[in-house]
Amino acid sequence: MAVAAGEKAPDFALRNQHGETVRLSDFHGEKAVVLLFYPFAFTGVCTGELCALRDELPKFVNDEVQLLAVSCDSPFSLRVFAEQENLGYPLLSDFWPHGEAARAYGVFDEEKGCALRGTFIIDKDGVVRWTVVNGLPDARDLNEYVKALGAL
Repeated sequence: MAVAAGEKAPDFALRNQHGETVRLSDFHGEKAVVLLFYPFAFTGVCTGELCALRDELPKFVNDEVQLLAVSCDSPFSLRVFAEQENLGYPLLSDFWPHGEAARAYGVFDEEKGCALRGTFIIDKDGVVRWTVVNGLPDARDLNEYVKALGAL
């Protein structure tokens, strides 16, 4: 069961594509966070979603909001993926312990060994304010993120 709106967002410490540790708590009191889990780098739907975010980046990375994208890929593959697709936002590795952050948010697919398409909008106080979870083949609607951010 995914973390629901109104619940405290589980904290995590994950390495980004540059090997730096990023914690959700780093943003408490500073910025709202769009936390996006995706199955795998280099796959069609995931690449499309992450590139769409790149193309609308000022809506998701600014003085008020930080986008964090999480997959179970290694930091090394995430670096190549970010460079190949020109993704200028943090790609976080939930590689080891495998899927720990995705499990904490209730979006880990045990059978496939990857995260579902879960998105959580977390306010500056660390509370989940909006969420959507899609199945592996189903892309998310970025316009819904924008509406949810506008409601904060």
